[in-house]
Amino acid sequence: MTDVMRQEAPALVAEDSTFRAYRAPEGSGELGLGRTLVSLLDEAVERNPNPRAFNQLRNGQWQSMSTVEFRSKSELMGLGLADTGMSKGDRIAFFALNDISFSLPDMACLLAGLVTVPIYLTHAPANIGHILRESEVRSVIVTNEELLRQVAPQLAGTSVTMAVVMEGEVSTEAVPAGVECLEAEELMRRGREISALDREAAKELRAQITANDLATIIYTSGTTGVPKGVMLSHQNISSNAIGAFTGLKGYRRGPDETVLSFLPLTHIFARMLQYGCMWYGNTVYYSDADSLREHFKEVRPTLMATVPRVLERAYERIMDAGRELEGFKHRIFDWSLGLAQRYRIERTPHGMEAVQLRLADKLVLSKWRDALGGRMNYVIVGAAALRPELVNLFGAAGIQVLQGYGLTETSPVISFNRPDDNRAGTVGPPIAGVEVAVGDEGEILTRGPHVMLGYYKREDATAETIKDGWLHTGDLGTIDEDGFITLTGRIKNLFKLSTGKYVMPQPVEQQLEAEPLIEHALVVGEGEKYCAALLFLSAEALSGFASSRGLPADPAALLEHEEVQDRIRAAVVRANGELPNWSCVKRAVLALAEITIENGRLTPTLKLRREPVMEAYRPAVERLYRAKGEELDGALTGTAVVIEVGPA
Repeated sequence: MTDVMRQEAPALVAEDSTFRAYRAPEGSGELGLGRTLVSLLDEAVERNPNPRAFNQLRNGQWQSMSTVEFRSKSELMGLGLADTGMSKGDRIAFFALNDISFSLPDMACLLAGLVTVPIYLTHAPANIGHILRESEVRSVIVTNEELLRQVAPQLAGTSVTMAVVMEGEVSTEAVPAGVECLEAEELMRRGREISALDREAAKELRAQITANDLATIIYTSGTTGVPKGVMLSHQNISSNAIGAFTGLKGYRRGPDETVLSFLPLTHIFARMLQYGCMWYGNTVYYSDADSLREHFKEVRPTLMATVPRVLERAYERIMDAGRELEGFKHRIFDWSLGLAQRYRIERTPHGMEAVQLRLADKLVLSKWRDALGGRMNYVIVGAAALRPELVNLFGAAGIQVLQGYGLTETSPVISFNRPDDNRAGTVGPPIAGVEVAVGDEGEILTRGPHVMLGYYKREDATAETIKDGWLHTGDLGTIDEDGFITLTGRIKNLFKLSTGKYVMPQPVEQQLEAEPLIEHALVVGEGEKYCAALLFLSAEALSGFASSRGLPADPAALLEHEEVQDRIRAAVVRANGELPNWSCVKRAVLALAEITIENGRLTPTLKLRREPVMEAYRPAVERLYRAKGEELDGALTGTAVVIEVGPA
């Protein structure tokens, strides 16, 4: 049964006797229940068919696949998978690129009642092996032979008996003994034969799946610990897509809304958006982080979902371009930038301010829009905190940056800012069907159809996370009377100084990373008498800084340079701001950034993994507190130095 209703409840409700529970503002989205993800595709074909719904770059040319063709091929592949002996509830792993080689078999698996287990391409081998073994996958889908060879060593000792390659030919030598290797076309061929004999075969597959069936197990990348498998049902994800998309006022159904998709579909944020775009009949172009600048110009998207670091880098490029200007052009840039920095999205400019902004837009700000293709209406930001000044800055240029909040465990969207009520520094009010509250310790809680079924084979962890129907997010925050959520930190990241004072590091780290030279910041001090920081500098940004000032080009040598240290010291002083003395950063290590997804120190959503970084740089932290002002030797790879910021 399908149940669709418009959210009519006021923001603040009092039906829960323990917490003040907040809901979506009136009229801000629909609560859709009873949907399978396959039904969203069926509705798209019937109501919002798009002849160029899915677009893949092949040999320098964009190739389109219609909604109708997408459904037809997913049906054939689903029938083919069923013919291999896989049955409802079997797990199938994905080790695929962020493109049609993921999306098409994903829908085929959902149609066949299979449970998909996506694996990040950047996962460490040990984590890949853990996921394959714990989830007991029977098959694995890969994009091409290159990725098959990459994952093949981890297949030994697992229950995997079949590998499906979506593109190109493949050699049987690429897989271990006992693993059958099939090309996608072979599954299609089997599907066509089955469909020719039984025209109702695809319909029969559909009939066996329900909204409450398990759709996927997504292993959290996590900033700490061993990955846990999050179990999400069809309804978890479909209700989230419906609530999010119908809550995006002004966003249209049909092919005219063009989406540039570059986040990994392994992540539930990108995947939910894919289902929503499909349901709305929008046009999706698959890209990657390295091709964004080129594809902005080619695709001219109207919407993009991203993580904060991508916007931060865009801002840094804007600033770099401005610094290269000379004379009158440089003065015009600085004047326009000043206006943009003073702009506030919460109010409409009037009088002279409005006149000046129109002029600044014509001379400078419009070029920022042009860099994003010139048609960008919405930039949806999730996964981590975004500095409020960037929301205002891009807003001045007519680019709506809507920050949201969610977890893998919540399918994922809990809340987001709406176009007609966007408040910088918050992550907005909840979407339709979602309730939020603040627990006794300041923790954000949530309940509703978006909350996961639980952690796979981890009843203990599930019981710790979901209590009395409320999912405990682990995030600290506040909720105002209008239901807007402001995040203040993570419970697990809170640490205690030897003086007994507690420190929440994220706000300081966020401000430190506002300095373009600082790629990543980690505030430390557990058990110590004052706070310090590990500051990982960008070699690229250092090179640009050196070039503009005629300094030595060697990034490692620049760590020792007085101008660099003075600039970083000033950034730390700004970040300390109005903080009480005990939570200010007093000393810092400067090191070249060696923080990547590949070395396990960064999550796939570009968040710092505190424990691996702390472990790798523990000698540096010890030097911070034991040897004032001394250069580190042998503790890190490459050069690293300590700077003093204030009296400790």
